[in-house]
Amino acid sequence: MSAPLMTPELVRLDVAPPGDKHAVIGMMADLIAATGRAERDGLEAGLLKREESFATGMPGGFAIPHCRTEAVHEAALGLVRLSEPVDFGAPDGPADLIIAITAPAGTDDQHLKLLAQLSRALIRPEFLAALRAASTPEEVSELVMGVVAPEEKPEEKPEGKSATEPSTADGVSSTAADAAATGTTADGTVSDSTASGDTPVLLAITSCPTGIAHTYMAAESLENAAKDKGIELHVETQGSGGITPFTNEQIAAAGALIIAADVNVSGRDRFAGLPVIEHPVKRAISHAPQMIDEAVAAAADPSARRVPAGSGGKGGAAGAGGAGAGAPGAGQSWPKRIQGAVMTGVSYMIPFVAAGGLLMALGFLIAGFDVAFVAQDVATTSSLSSLPGHISYEGPTGAVQTERAGLALYLGAVLFTLGNLGMGFLVAALSGYIAFGLAGRPGIAPGFIGGAVSVLVGAGFLGGLITGLLAGLIALWFTTLTPPRWLAGLMPVVIIPLVTTFVVGGLMLLFLGRPLAALMTALQDGLSGMSGSSAILLGVIIGLMMCVDLGGPVNKAAYLFATAGLSQGTEASFQIMAAVMAAGMVPPLAMALSTVVRRRLYSPVERENGATAWLLGAAFISEGAIPFAAADPLRVIPSMMTGGAVTGALVMALGVGSQAPHGGVFVAFAISPMWGFLLAIVAGTLVAAALVTVLKEISLRRSATATSAEVVPA
Repeated sequence: MSAPLMTPELVRLDVAPPGDKHAVIGMMADLIAATGRAERDGLEAGLLKREESFATGMPGGFAIPHCRTEAVHEAALGLVRLSEPVDFGAPDGPADLIIAITAPAGTDDQHLKLLAQLSRALIRPEFLAALRAASTPEEVSELVMGVVAPEEKPEEKPEGKSATEPSTADGVSSTAADAAATGTTADGTVSDSTASGDTPVLLAITSCPTGIAHTYMAAESLENAAKDKGIELHVETQGSGGITPFTNEQIAAAGALIIAADVNVSGRDRFAGLPVIEHPVKRAISHAPQMIDEAVAAAADPSARRVPAGSGGKGGAAGAGGAGAGAPGAGQSWPKRIQGAVMTGVSYMIPFVAAGGLLMALGFLIAGFDVAFVAQDVATTSSLSSLPGHISYEGPTGAVQTERAGLALYLGAVLFTLGNLGMGFLVAALSGYIAFGLAGRPGIAPGFIGGAVSVLVGAGFLGGLITGLLAGLIALWFTTLTPPRWLAGLMPVVIIPLVTTFVVGGLMLLFLGRPLAALMTALQDGLSGMSGSSAILLGVIIGLMMCVDLGGPVNKAAYLFATAGLSQGTEASFQIMAAVMAAGMVPPLAMALSTVVRRRLYSPVERENGATAWLLGAAFISEGAIPFAAADPLRVIPSMMTGGAVTGALVMALGVGSQAPHGGVFVAFAISPMWGFLLAIVAGTLVAAALVTVLKEISLRRSATATSAEVVPA
């Protein structure tokens, strides 16, 4: 049998703070690791990672650092009461009670529900007061375990919910006392659509990134505020402990919906047409009464913002995966919905970038730079029993043979071909899942086909963004229509994909494709006219072009100009190729560096992308920076362009040449002088990383200031 979540050994009282919150978290990691329940360094890293993404200081002078990580062997609750409070980011000041919630990566639902009960108790002032008044670790441990695992049997509990009695896992009041107060019948059905008089019934959904603490604290805070005002409220907590969705009766009786979440919530289509207010989860903890008042006002306002109709209709519970959620993000403001859709596209595109790019890099490493010229033929005509020799191809100075042969060339060609095929899906995946993020499943096919058309006409990454948004918006508009019953079944699988694909593909082929092609031709002609006389200026322009759209038409124009020039076999053409390759390596390397030096500016997913971007940048795969550029183009793209311009200028000034069209540092043997190539890349990477980091810091501070102003009650 597992040990209790908290024991006296996990409590320290009236401790002098060792420093700032990071030092306090380190002390907490020491405390929990000393009991054998966790590996110290991994636990500290998990707690700090959570703190960087979301400050855990709460109103009332306490903080709840928490995490789920493989470094935790057994779930534990640690408590440190400080003699002097320390700032944990709460709006009302520093915290003297630090309660850590730590769970293993594979924590079962029962553990998560127990942790949720503690999170709910922490929102109650009397519970915090009892913790502050406790004189011994044993007393604190008993108080906490009395909330997390009360000893009394269910039949011995009073009907009403006491101050420290845990709520149900889904946050819905279910006792007879609650029913009497809220106007529900004994069997749980709603007897009236109001709690008292004309007061509306309210629904609330709470959700935070980890789903452990803030999700349930927000639910408790909203429930307490609603009870104080005599308002019936039902809460659905979309946390790690599972989701118990609203019943159809509760939804039918509701007058307004509250969403307190920092992540997308599932099942929005259930509330189509319902007035809605939406705020971050922390506002529900800090200002629950104001949110209840706003929801009541929205229920009585005919012009209030409402949840748009999705493809799934109203009623019914969404699955945990949100498959029936209709249009993802419905109910948000349009800027947020578009940003969320773009992020959806980026998240689904990342595996194509990582798998395809790394396979290509391995192909270069094993078979050499010239595998790019022969990969498809070697991969499809050779085999392990019939290995290729040195294959002839048309190189920069005429017909040449591959440097490597046999097993190395064959395996490298296979890897390069697989990677190249994977990268070929990149733009289509980006476009398809942007459309999915806006319109749900009806947008997938038009989005993918629009992305394929974008590749066909040479529009690349930017074209994928355009086709994805167009396909999503058009498909979303179709889902708002009310067709005859005989046609309704055909809408999502036939009518919407057919018409949307025709419109989006037609726009690209008839109107957008030719202007993009003309732009590419003009750029190539302009570059050709500059070579020779203004080498450094040409390097600056090449650097800007390589970084402006990261694989899009402008990037491809510069790359095609350089590779076409290789056939001339001149020093100038080799220098242009080196400038193109070096500048194209800067964006992923710069973003990888920025995620390392300022981790708190990036989400956990972005930091993982940054780790992958090191190798992608080293292999000259500019697309490694696309996830960052798509998420924050106004700060990322100008920064990358600046770094690329520095690199391009240095390459031309130092007379660096490359006879290889691709491969990055893996084709060092084809670059001369290599020291100049590396110097230019390092300089551009440092400039771009520094600039994007500064811009993101400024944006974060402005956002924090605006958020603080928003949550201050009137």
